[in-house]
Amino acid sequence: MTESHVTFEVETTVPTTHGTFRVRAYTDVETGADHLAIVASRPDGTAPGPGSLVRVHSECLTGEAFGSLKCECGPQLDAALDTIHEHGGVVVYLRGHEGRGIGLINKLRAYRLQEDGLDTLDANLALGLPADSRQYGAAADMLRDLGVTSVHLLSNNPDKRRQLVQHGIEVLDSVPLVVGVGAFNEGYLDTKRDRMGHELPDRLHDAG
Repeated sequence: MTESHVTFEVETTVPTTHGTFRVRAYTDVETGADHLAIVASRPDGTAPGPGSLVRVHSECLTGEAFGSLKCECGPQLDAALDTIHEHGGVVVYLRGHEGRGIGLINKLRAYRLQEDGLDTLDANLALGLPADSRQYGAAADMLRDLGVTSVHLLSNNPDKRRQLVQHGIEVLDSVPLVVGVGAFNEGYLDTKRDRMGHELPDRLHDAG
């Protein structure tokens, strides 16, 4: 068995506007980043296990803290927390994933290039950075630590699904999460669908 990508640090209960969750914190042994597993019991009171509803969510300061309309990350996190509170499951919150892994300052540099007409993928490439450098081995190990070896994955991203499977988590199906669509991010979402393979509808405003 390969060494885990994370070490468990602490567990505590956190009441939020979405409900009360059990929050488990981990340290990424490769990057030093802090990650969270935000856990809600099933309606029958049992802890999440195989076949749970799971969202693997990448940190996005601009979308989550500032309410940026250039992405849908804030509404996705809100919807995921509401959903797992209702049905039970886990939101795995991965820090160090800002801007699909390029960091906050480079994400803002990419935003600046988008003002000149580049899309979200070409802006990253113009900076000499990968389109998406995120890795999900830590997420897989966090789920395994919780006994969650198979998931219904709240995601539109096939690469996230592929990497979880590669790291030993069975993905039973992908559950679409199309929220927060607006005038400022429709082009961004079109690029994710048309150039990055995200499973999004052709008519985004009708879905979001």
